[in-house]
Amino acid sequence: MSRIGRLPIEIPSGVEINITENNLVSVKGPLGELKQQITPEIEIEVKDNQISFSRSAETKRLKSLHGLSRSLVNNMVEGVLKGYEIKLELVGVGYRAEVLPNNVLDLVLGYSHHTFLQLPPEVNVEALSDKRSNPVITLKSSDKQLIGHVAAKIRSFRKPEPYKGKGIKFVGEVLRRKAGKAAAK
Repeated sequence: MSRIGRLPIEIPSGVEINITENNLVSVKGPLGELKQQITPEIEIEVKDNQISFSRSAETKRLKSLHGLSRSLVNNMVEGVLKGYEIKLELVGVGYRAEVLPNNVLDLVLGYSHHTFLQLPPEVNVEALSDKRSNPVITLKSSDKQLIGHVAAKIRSFRKPEPYKGKGIKFVGEVLRRKAGKAAAK
């Protein structure tokens, strides 16, 4: 069996789980409600405040989906209980971030134009700019997949380059730096 898939998920107090006939799992908690469709070959059982997963056959496909299904539901339970947060740092002279009304992120990234990104309503964004420090964008959401997708999209506008480290990076990310061109003599 899958080492991750066989682990049961504890249902904390304040979290409500509903599973329909076609394996649509909905998790409701203090931070919202999330839904995820799980493949019908994976059986989901709720008993004694625990969710357990089992597969109907021993095929390679089902073995890989067993642990994935458990991880997706576990991320949903954690998300509606605690939520997720990702911080991005803008490194570069003149790089700025501002949150406009209607959840629009305005980025100045050294291009000749501003970059605008309409964020989904499930993601809360905050842009912090202090003097003498790099601007930081903080994303908060209960959906781990969605917040990761949004963070990757923001980072794709200006990936960090290896020579000076300019670009958008995750806070705490260690970049592999290269030495510049050596002076010829």
